[in-house]
Amino acid sequence: MSVPGVPSVPSDFIRAIVAQDLKSNRHGGRVVTRFPPEPNGYLHIGHAKSICLNFGIAKENRGLCHLRFDDTNPSTESVEYVEAIKTDIRWLGFDWRDRLFHASDHFEQLYQFAVHLIKKGKAYVDSLSADEIRAHRGTLTEPGKDSPYRTRSVEENLDLFQRMKAGAFPDGAHVLRAKIDMASPNINMRDPVLYRIRRVAHYRTGNTWCIYPTYDYAHPLSDAIEGITHSLCTLEFEDHRPLYDWVVEETNAPCHPQQIEFARLNLTQTVMSKRRLLQLVEQGHVSGWDDPRLPTLKGLQRRGYTPEAIRLFCEHIGVAKRDAVVEMALLEHFIREDLNKRAPRVMGVLRPLRLILDNYPEGQIEELDAVNNPEDPNMGSRKVPFSRVLYIEREDFREDPPKQFFRLAPGREVRLRYAYIIRCVSVVKDQRSGEVVEVHCTYDPETRSGGSGAARKVKSTIHDVLFGEEEREFTDLLNPNSLEVVTGCKVEPNLAGAVPGSRYQFERQGYFCVDPDSANCKLVFNRTVALRDSWAKIEKVQQGG
Repeated sequence: MSVPGVPSVPSDFIRAIVAQDLKSNRHGGRVVTRFPPEPNGYLHIGHAKSICLNFGIAKENRGLCHLRFDDTNPSTESVEYVEAIKTDIRWLGFDWRDRLFHASDHFEQLYQFAVHLIKKGKAYVDSLSADEIRAHRGTLTEPGKDSPYRTRSVEENLDLFQRMKAGAFPDGAHVLRAKIDMASPNINMRDPVLYRIRRVAHYRTGNTWCIYPTYDYAHPLSDAIEGITHSLCTLEFEDHRPLYDWVVEETNAPCHPQQIEFARLNLTQTVMSKRRLLQLVEQGHVSGWDDPRLPTLKGLQRRGYTPEAIRLFCEHIGVAKRDAVVEMALLEHFIREDLNKRAPRVMGVLRPLRLILDNYPEGQIEELDAVNNPEDPNMGSRKVPFSRVLYIEREDFREDPPKQFFRLAPGREVRLRYAYIIRCVSVVKDQRSGEVVEVHCTYDPETRSGGSGAARKVKSTIHDVLFGEEEREFTDLLNPNSLEVVTGCKVEPNLAGAVPGSRYQFERQGYFCVDPDSANCKLVFNRTVALRDSWAKIEKVQQGG
């Protein structure tokens, strides 16, 4: 018998597990997932995969997805990051509605669970230093050694832990550790730390607490308190799963969520570490978390990426059990596919070269019809001005062209987009540099696009407008020329009122987005992606096309 809302053919191993759990009524027919970011930075494209997975599985199975901030490290967390994360999730197309939680919501309950562990003899206060604890932990091939404080009585541990909470000790004086097995082959089970003393004000609880739970302790219990059924984590938490289960079982938590690990998203030549992204921001390598060169969702949004394309990309790459690296070209392919359908076409010249039509009437301006988007007839057309003085892309002209160059050159003809066929008759050069600064042409008035003489053919149409593997600091691998600022660009007058966030295809150039810094009649564009789609060509070859 089929279960309502469950896909008939699961598309990945996690969805197959969820489908089987529903069939066996493992969690009472419930599906509750969560997206659990730590508010210590902005979200990046890797987080988008987890967001789509958690919210997607909940929606597919008529379940719920929580947003929970794992805010257990007050020294790195802030309200700024919390609000940015919420905004980015909504921008991506998801909403947690009334299911917003914080690990800090559960601080008192987590403390009581720790007291319960101490009373059971499953936790103790250790007075070794952090370095001494590391030295006692052992290695992958050698077992650890018991702390000399491991045999403290329940009464002494309860007293010390209560005094830790009351602020009687300085930072680092004591920690609370689970009492598991110092000889375990899994190092995570060798009496892991559950609480540390930290005199740092929390962005939500202020100075109420001076002891804070570790992630490995707070995360499974927060899941259990909130009634999560499927706790989806990336592969680095696979070795932590025995500890996850131990914490839930030994505290007699209200339910036992199921931790399932999947491969995180890795993109070629892309920094996917929040710590390293923070370093780039703080050291001034980029202008901020929304710098268009960053893979943060804020940066991608400013660059012109669409949430629809990112969701389709995440759906396409799927969910796997092994880490792999995805080509950046694949993500760009999905951006192009989406923008190709929705972005209006306009003519923009990035490196303008002045062009004068010697035989065109001075002062005359024609309005030519231009299609807004050939992929969507409903987008209609627009009028673009045409006059004696125009600008073309500098690379569309060569004074001494190679054999396969079919664009404008002395004595050659080309068609101007939506306009006439022109012939280059002369050039004007800078007297000092010898660089061509002006091209003079004549136009054939009988060859206007759409007119009776438009059938005459020419070979080209141009447009016009009024990381490494070396072991070294990763910042050494940054491209010093990653930011290219091109000034003096020319775009058609229709863009005068373009609002920030608007996306356009500059014909023959690529896709561009109006930057939020555009102001005072000065447009600033970010290049979203070039027109060439290398991934589409790869797919065609793979399919034998």
